[in-house]
Amino acid sequence: MSKIHGYATHAAGAELHPYKYEVGELQPNEVEITITHCGVCHSDLHLIDNDWGLTEFPFVPGHEIVGAIAAMGNQVKDRAVGQRVAVGWQADSCGTCEWCLRGDENLCAQSQGTCVHRNGGFADKVRVNARFAIPVPEVLASENTAPLMCGGITVYNPIRTTGVFPGSRVAVIGIGGLGHLALQFAHVFGAEVTAVSTSLNKEKEARSLGADHFVNSRDNEAMKKLAGSFDLILSTINQDQDWSTLVAALRPRGTLWFVGVPPSPVATHVFPLIAGQRSIAGSPSGSPRMLQEMLMVAARHDVKAITEAFPMAKVNDAIAKLKKNQIRYRAVLGN
Repeated sequence: MSKIHGYATHAAGAELHPYKYEVGELQPNEVEITITHCGVCHSDLHLIDNDWGLTEFPFVPGHEIVGAIAAMGNQVKDRAVGQRVAVGWQADSCGTCEWCLRGDENLCAQSQGTCVHRNGGFADKVRVNARFAIPVPEVLASENTAPLMCGGITVYNPIRTTGVFPGSRVAVIGIGGLGHLALQFAHVFGAEVTAVSTSLNKEKEARSLGADHFVNSRDNEAMKKLAGSFDLILSTINQDQDWSTLVAALRPRGTLWFVGVPPSPVATHVFPLIAGQRSIAGSPSGSPRMLQEMLMVAARHDVKAITEAFPMAKVNDAIAKLKKNQIRYRAVLGN
């Protein structure tokens, strides 16, 4: 038996405190990772508060992990001790269902979250199936890479799935932890990119991140003028919107894609969907294959998360600032 030292909450919404737990023998297909950095995601806040009814206490959050492999199970052949790797939302899948065999492990019905019913990355070590420990290109800084493993892949997946290419027209709603990464990736793929936000003070930064245009979402006239403009509208926010106006902003065969979860059911007229073969979709995270591709693209094109660093011991300070929306744009804990 060995011990892992982390930070856990013992009740919904409570502060995190130092916590030690024992782990047994390393499984044949697992790696143990010594954690150097772990992002703090809004999903961690939901799990800490048990908003989704999934949390088992005591609970160690964290699923945007970067570190070095400290030990490997005897069946792991394609990783090396000391190798720098990153882990996202998913720690394991069945490996045998049709989705896993297609390379869509993130759609596996037996998918295991890195910090759902197991202890996550607000700690000094973590264990995962080796397939979900993704090698990190040398040029990527660990602090800026950690948020890519959830925030980055969440927006990269729809951009790739919808086939964004030079000439595509993409709108990103919400320029925050997800949106600032979506702007960069959409720009990398050559799209004409429009940032849509209520925060007018973000226009200059949005343009520096790849936006060609900026629209104030509170300006109803400006929003209506977007009719028929976009092949992909990526909604990264957790707020209700005038969804009919956004559907109308799609070009024929365009897609309104959700990666943020609005509080109310999404209501819109169906006729514009039929008339223009438009669609509404959403997606969770991404597969190991997609994560590896995303990191390679980020390395080649200098895509990085804008971060604010905290020592792991200051985890409660990071959580408090994130709850107040005072982080611009991703909090990252360091060991």
